[in-house]
Amino acid sequence: MKTIIIKNLIAACIIIAIPAAVIINGCRASEKVASKSGSQLWVENCQRCHNLPPPTAFSSDQWETVGLHMQSRAHLTDLEKNKIIQFLKGG
Repeated sequence: MKTIIIKNLIAACIIIAIPAAVIINGCRASEKVASKSGSQLWVENCQRCHNLPPPTAFSSDQWETVGLHMQSRAHLTDLEKNKIIQFLKGG
């Protein structure tokens, strides 16, 4: 009987610990992104796959479209995409 209770207690701890660890790690990633500038994110994310065009290569509207397209391709968060687009627009 005691072993069943201990096993159930261990299982309950694991069920609680795993989601808690995922949430905590997600917050750390968000903090890292929040501390980076748009130019840092641009270099880190965009240069992985291709040469970086100058910010003047596209208009503000075109950067918005490029940002939406590349968000899904590069798996960017909304925060990352918005910071990169603001940098590319000159703001």
